[in-house]
Amino acid sequence: MAAALADTPVVLVNGARQSGKTTLVQKIVADRPGAVYRTLDDAATLAAAATDPTGFVRQAGEMLVIDEVQHVPALFPAIKLEVDRNRRPGRFLLTGSANVLLLPKLSESLAGRMEILTLEPLAQAEMAGGDGNLLPQLFAGEGPTGKVRSADEGALTDRIVAGGYPEALTRSDPARRAAWFGAYITAILQRDVRDLANIEGLTEMPRLLSLLATRTASLLNVAELSRDAGIPHNTLKRYLSLLQTTFMIRLLPAWSRNPGKRFTKAPKLHLNDTGLACHLLGIDAARLTGHPAHWGRLVETFVVDELIRQATWSPFPVQASHFRLATGQEVDLVLEDGRGRVVGVEVKASATLRGDDLNGLKALAALSGDAWAGGVVFYGGDTPLPFGPGLQAWPIASFWNSAQPSVAGEKRPEHHRAGHASQRKAL
Repeated sequence: MAAALADTPVVLVNGARQSGKTTLVQKIVADRPGAVYRTLDDAATLAAAATDPTGFVRQAGEMLVIDEVQHVPALFPAIKLEVDRNRRPGRFLLTGSANVLLLPKLSESLAGRMEILTLEPLAQAEMAGGDGNLLPQLFAGEGPTGKVRSADEGALTDRIVAGGYPEALTRSDPARRAAWFGAYITAILQRDVRDLANIEGLTEMPRLLSLLATRTASLLNVAELSRDAGIPHNTLKRYLSLLQTTFMIRLLPAWSRNPGKRFTKAPKLHLNDTGLACHLLGIDAARLTGHPAHWGRLVETFVVDELIRQATWSPFPVQASHFRLATGQEVDLVLEDGRGRVVGVEVKASATLRGDDLNGLKALAALSGDAWAGGVVFYGGDTPLPFGPGLQAWPIASFWNSAQPSVAGEKRPEHHRAGHASQRKAL
């Protein structure tokens, strides 16, 4: 964050609501006497920004911080004019709960003037009080460093159900956590979705979200989903785009050696947080392992979410996709860095592995050629295992192995959260 503000006129912290963006920027405001903070969640401030965007962005101050900037899209061209008049670094710090990368008109208006940082919900390493990032080890083909604690299915279950939203983690009572998730979904549908698109049928969205939760970690079949949801195909595609834009779901494109073909095959669907997925499924920790289908899908989404969260503070940029051949071999997650190196990640909820669990990774390695950096199976056991050159198995517990584990529901110190957020880079 500090590096971006030092050389870029506009910095946007993008991410889901309640992921910690406001806390982060308020800390920066407190450390900068010349900064002015404005939130568009305040009705009067929102009205002022909408009425006179140009005058709003010309307010005095060394830095203008605008929280939830997506509520007034007209601010983006107004900020562009101000930046073109004076390109001093660190003039504007924005936060947004809508992914401007999926809103081209907004992102293009500040092309070359704005750096976008992504703030995901908390990763397990952050909750455990550490700063561990597994991505450098994955791309180096190394195994976990240090001793991995014994696997505990109950601990993993609790972490899956809790998710990573800071406010939800403060609620150890399942009923109170469920109340928070319910209010969270309502707020997004009633505020953010309405701001992005004037749609009728908002009553269909909670039901659609619940249906998507049953299909997390699955290939997205829009035609089948349209039939099951009773929503017309074109309307459904619009709803999915809105849910992706508001960080409720993520769609991983299909990996191919030809980047131009990656969007021609079905993407893989994941909910943005396993705690949210469990709420939508109506499953608590006591019931989760009794639903084998949900358990396997949620463990996969948990691992995918963790690696994508770590990618936001990785020392190098990382792109995420999935791999699937017509012959049936598949890899749950493909990570590719800026040098084109490829890492394959498979997820197995069980504590034991079989040789054919690595067939998809072997197929991906063959197609990747010299770009192959290695493959890893994250599994429910407690022992790192080698499976030949470039292939290994890591315990899922490796995600919280870098520091002392936290108690489920423990609130993370905000200074720790802000410290990691300042290092995070956009995917």
